[in-house]
Amino acid sequence: MVDSTAVTSSDVEKVLDEAGVSNPHVREYVTYWAGITGPARVEVVNASDDARLVAESLEAGELQPAGEGLYYSRSYFKDTARSEERTIVATSNPQDKGVYNNWRDGQEMSEAQLGRMRGQSAGKTMYVVPYLMAPQGSPLEPYAAGVELTDNRPVVLHMIRMARVGVSYLDQLEDPAHFVRAVHVTGDLENLGQGTPEDQRYFVTVADQRTILHFGSSYGGNALLGKIAHGLRQACYDGRASGRFLAEQFMLLGISDLETGKRWHIAGGFPSASGKTNLAMTLAPDALGSRYRVDFYGDDIAWLWVGDDGRVYAMNPEFGVFGVAKDTNEATNPTALDSIQPGSGAIFTNVAYNELTQEVWWEGKTKNPPADLDGWLDWKGERIADRENGDDSPWAHPNSRFTTTLANVPNVAADFEAPQGVPVDAIIFGGRTRDREPLVRAITDLAEGVYDGLTLGAEATFAADGLDGQLRYDPMSMRPFMAYGEGDYAAHWLEVIGKASQPPIFAHVNWFQRDAEDGHFLWPGYRENLRPLLWLMQFKEGEVEGVKTPVGVIPAESELVMDGLEVPAEDMSRILTLDTERWRQEMGFREEHLAQFERLPEEIWEAHRRVAADLG
Repeated sequence: MVDSTAVTSSDVEKVLDEAGVSNPHVREYVTYWAGITGPARVEVVNASDDARLVAESLEAGELQPAGEGLYYSRSYFKDTARSEERTIVATSNPQDKGVYNNWRDGQEMSEAQLGRMRGQSAGKTMYVVPYLMAPQGSPLEPYAAGVELTDNRPVVLHMIRMARVGVSYLDQLEDPAHFVRAVHVTGDLENLGQGTPEDQRYFVTVADQRTILHFGSSYGGNALLGKIAHGLRQACYDGRASGRFLAEQFMLLGISDLETGKRWHIAGGFPSASGKTNLAMTLAPDALGSRYRVDFYGDDIAWLWVGDDGRVYAMNPEFGVFGVAKDTNEATNPTALDSIQPGSGAIFTNVAYNELTQEVWWEGKTKNPPADLDGWLDWKGERIADRENGDDSPWAHPNSRFTTTLANVPNVAADFEAPQGVPVDAIIFGGRTRDREPLVRAITDLAEGVYDGLTLGAEATFAADGLDGQLRYDPMSMRPFMAYGEGDYAAHWLEVIGKASQPPIFAHVNWFQRDAEDGHFLWPGYRENLRPLLWLMQFKEGEVEGVKTPVGVIPAESELVMDGLEVPAEDMSRILTLDTERWRQEMGFREEHLAQFERLPEEIWEAHRRVAADLG
């Protein structure tokens, strides 16, 4: 029988005492929200509680074993991805409204969420999860502390893998009141009206109050509030409010030349399905492996700032990887597979699961699904063997995931927890497009680099957008995550990076050009993508000259390191040639896109006009 008696404030005080929570502001926050959501119990969590919480989740059926030290979970079938249309940035300043950020009034949304959340944790445990979204000692540590309250135990387990979790972080705050108050209430998932006019789900970041209020989900970024809500939306706001840093949906990797001892770091933004995770976790191709090593720092978020030495620094605020399972295999991302081996503690979500053998499978893991259907359940928990003939619907959800810690990634950088971050040599952007974008083009001007990021896009389908060849723009890959307007965002970029006396080079990359006739990819991609990045570093250091074009400098074919790789001459020519006519068309689309943004800095318009004039 479920205990529906709400915990009392004296009970909460006792739990906090026993857990060693001495921060008075945290105690006040937890006690207040326990009174609002009405849980039956309160429990304070440390990372050391993981094994016990896993055991409890297995016993309760919230997790299933998926091999030794591996676990499987299944979310409600209507709760499988971020819901951008239900995700809100709220502040007290209407000037924070952007084209894409779903801005709303902070007081209005706070009051509405309070009403939705009231009493919704009845009979449940409220878990108090103190976390840090930065290595201890980081210059940005003051913006990294948070306390998530959640009524969902699997969410706690994911948070332990994705953030640094522990009560000790609360006692080391420079300002004891300066932490993100992050409240997650699952709600009655089957009766929230998902996708109807009565939809009750809202995922709100009240950015100027440093408060996150998410109601109506137990999945991913909707529920792991340290990740996107804090790590991107709140941090994006904090970065501008402080004037100190940028918080971006960027991957971060390191490249070492083992022969010369040189080391470079590259950060970059990519829209969905444009290869960001595969690049972040890449290895050197076999032919170059004796000379070059690639190290992994992060696949999803980077915070960037200018150090005392005038260089731009970056760090990954996360502690783990929340990776898309679909199409992850030995060819596309062997590093990811190595990070979810038995004993890693990885959690799989919404993949196919075999209840007899405890195996998991997803589309693309192997060429064909398992032939023996006995015991296999799809992502909804329905038996594959019971499907009607001809039913080829996916076994795993297209957004199925694996969660694992950074320490499990075999090529994680030795200094991934360095509080000072790592110096950034290049900031790259890349969207999936079958034409117009060459393999790599370097950009040496700050305003043109920011302009390129603001006009980043990936191909949209003709059916979705009604115009063949037009990109779906995703500025800096931050379209759903900006906490204020795009024009002010561009100005903040110019201000922060403009402080650097040794700025990184910018570049745009594209691994996805296709032959117009047979559709084959012109560049092999994956591990071979190290080659254009090496050229970029050589260009930055003046070792190669490249070929100047109106949109940047592209490699001369002889400048690319091609040892051990053969690409047909016609394909190489295509990926190192600019399609000027296509670009002239693109400039019209870009102008319409940029014209939406209020207060866009004149430097960005000047960059646009320069590129347009050079294209003729």
